[in-house]
Amino acid sequence: MGRELTIAILAIAVIGLLHSTAAQKTHVVGEILGWLVPPGGNYTYEAWAATQHFAVGDLLVFNFTDGDQDVARVTKEAFNKCNSTDPIKLMTTSPANFTLDTTGEYYFIGTKDKHCELGQKLAINVTAEHISPAPSPAPRSGPVTYVVGDKLGWLVLPGGELAYEAWAYGKTFIVGDTLVFNFVNGTQDDVATVTKSAYENCTTNSTIAVYKNSPVIILLNTTGEHFFISTYDRRCLLGQKLAINVTSGSTAQPPSSHSPSSHSPSGSTAPSSHSTPYAGGPGAASAPFSSAPSRIGSGYTFLLIAVAAFFY
Repeated sequence: MGRELTIAILAIAVIGLLHSTAAQKTHVVGEILGWLVPPGGNYTYEAWAATQHFAVGDLLVFNFTDGDQDVARVTKEAFNKCNSTDPIKLMTTSPANFTLDTTGEYYFIGTKDKHCELGQKLAINVTAEHISPAPSPAPRSGPVTYVVGDKLGWLVLPGGELAYEAWAYGKTFIVGDTLVFNFVNGTQDDVATVTKSAYENCTTNSTIAVYKNSPVIILLNTTGEHFFISTYDRRCLLGQKLAINVTSGSTAQPPSSHSPSSHSPSGSTAPSSHSTPYAGGPGAASAPFSSAPSRIGSGYTFLLIAVAAFFY
């Protein structure tokens, strides 16, 4: 009887081990792009992380050119400050593999000169298992001001339109929030609110409103889809365009990409000078939902291809 019980216990242990192994995943950071200084800043790796689900036991793989790049696991404080003086672990040979052995936040940066500051940084959150309910959005205490493009501002970004989709991914836009568009005055740049049709076709001579002096501060005072473009030569076609969806509460849906074209209400956006808390910069890696266009998840591969093509 003792022998049969021992065999049964061992069988259960083996089955559990096989189940655990089968559930583990390998995540290649940046996929075909690899680990480098990404054009367009840290949005690239934020967008990549937002398409993944990281669980204990998974493997994180960094592919890079030896000598030109490296990867360090660091604390949150070091990540925020791009401080590489005392890393938790530094790896200088590719591929660099990190096993995610505990739940919680993990932070990685490139330690080469200015690489982290230029966007070679990755923040992820690791959960206990892959099958888990989607987390609820964090509660909000009031309106939020979003700086479009964060430190990069409003310009033509490498990667085209998907760069701004990546920026909007994971953000919740609610009535009362504010968008700030920063650009260099006098450099033939502007921001225009437009209809969905004008946004999709980059029709620059049919706008709802055009703002030419930076910073442009726009209050989101109605629900629904809001579309923004630059009206200067080819900039919209090159990707200087932003689409968001504004809701009345904490549940957001992305702008529809296949519904019939419709006009935004004439009062859907309005200049504002009120001050609210600011949001921007590196965010949580595993965003639970998005107010960005819905194709960011499947379209991320195209973003990588576009960004990689920038180098050639």
